[in-house]
Amino acid sequence: MKYVISLALAMVFFIHSSKAQMPHDGIYMNKKLACGALIYSHSSWTNYWENRLFRENLNIGRLTTESMMAMVAYGITKKINAIAVFPYVQTNASQGNLMGQKGFQDLSFWLKAKAFSKQGISIHGAIGYSTPLSNYVPDFMPMSIGMGANSLITRGIITYDMAKHLYLNGSIAYQMRSQVKVDRDAYLHGGKLYQTNEVPVPDAFDAAFRFGYLKKDNQLELFAETFSCTKGDDIRRNDMPFLTNDMSMTTVGIYGKYQPKHLGVNAKVSYVVDGQNVGQSLNVSLGILYIIKL
Repeated sequence: MKYVISLALAMVFFIHSSKAQMPHDGIYMNKKLACGALIYSHSSWTNYWENRLFRENLNIGRLTTESMMAMVAYGITKKINAIAVFPYVQTNASQGNLMGQKGFQDLSFWLKAKAFSKQGISIHGAIGYSTPLSNYVPDFMPMSIGMGANSLITRGIITYDMAKHLYLNGSIAYQMRSQVKVDRDAYLHGGKLYQTNEVPVPDAFDAAFRFGYLKKDNQLELFAETFSCTKGDDIRRNDMPFLTNDMSMTTVGIYGKYQPKHLGVNAKVSYVVDGQNVGQSLNVSLGILYIIKL
């Protein structure tokens, strides 16, 4: 559930020379360098948190989410980069009668800029916007491929380059999300009945801490991330999740990349260790990267 929400924003992989570029890091492509990436991602879970109750649902069995994302990054200047993400997502349940969904999810644009750099410490800012690419059905969770909301994301980033090619990275972001129109005339939210088809999707924030090694064509990174809505309600007992739910999760993982020249590969594995109104998912991604000089 949560993985589908943030899929297009959390799995962005790009490169500059032999480095990876993401909306949460302090790495930039040089001016007039473009980079393309094709990333396959796989996520699955059998157990989830219904509020704080950890349980399984035999009507779903194992929920699997797969995506293929095409991405492009461009160096406007050596301190300002633009990033675009185009994801195709599909879901499937191993049991029950809920039909899986598939289609283009949300188109995302990012601008990232370096504001300060001195003695190994640098401060950066990023702003992103996402909007649905297709007319998918958001009100069919957990089978839906996205939330269907327009989102504006602002992010602050700080990095510290240490000795022996080690680095620390911290980031925090706030995500403002629009209301969503659903195919129903009324819904329950917070124990109240609302007779409208417009549903408020809660805003959210995320934060992350990363420790890694980066030298020429090799990168290895350990990370911990947290995501939480600012408000919302809980999944009602034995009910389906809904767009108004207060979702949160803590994820740990590892990322690696090998980029000898223009062509490179990367991989990422993460696992949700704690959450609320989300599935305990194992997430794996593999990517192919390529640099183009314009």
